[in-house]
Amino acid sequence: MKPITILIADDEAEIADLIELHLVKEGYRCLKAADGEEALEAIRTESVDLAILDIMMPKIDGYEVTRRTREEHHLPIIFLSAKATDLDKITGLVRGADDYMTKPFNPMELVARVNAHLRRFIQLNPSMAVRTDASVLEAGGLVIHPDQRTVHMYGRPVELTPKEFDILVLLASHPKKVFSSEHIFQRVWGETYYEGGNTVMVHIRTLRKKLGEDQNKNKLIRTVWGVGYSFHG
Repeated sequence: MKPITILIADDEAEIADLIELHLVKEGYRCLKAADGEEALEAIRTESVDLAILDIMMPKIDGYEVTRRTREEHHLPIIFLSAKATDLDKITGLVRGADDYMTKPFNPMELVARVNAHLRRFIQLNPSMAVRTDASVLEAGGLVIHPDQRTVHMYGRPVELTPKEFDILVLLASHPKKVFSSEHIFQRVWGETYYEGGNTVMVHIRTLRKKLGEDQNKNKLIRTVWGVGYSFHG
């Protein structure tokens, strides 16, 4: 299993290094970013499991990094900021953070909060287990490398969003098993299912189009009407 990866985004190198030192001791893999653009690039290209973000970063602030991250990714985010008023904390949580700590801070408390958020996230989001499965999945010209998060169809690379990829791996890992929209939503989004059926349907539709399913008679992803979706290689 791949190590859990934590992003530390702070333009103060001393603070980032201090956090990294304590998290590495806990066995985590750390990535560091000095501004908001680097943070977003790391989240886009790496398998980040939790992000620690400063708010007042160069180029793109922590609020905007969080907003863009929430559009495609579901991961715990902790704000670590010198903005210390109650209003600042409330604003940070309203803007999408899962937790808020102020500077100066106790590194051991931060580690404890990281551990708590990851423990809760893993319990509520079984798709993390899907993501770390390193086995290669192959079916009908489709090749999936879960560990590298790459997909090829007859040798052609297929660009998928993180959610599309997780849906595909979930279905392909259990051939012919029927997953309801509710089950898919809870596994991939890691959230309580309310009106997620339409969200799942839209992602399945886009996924099929990217795989060329709209042109193939023998569909890999099949709809079981009134029940859900299944994968057939």
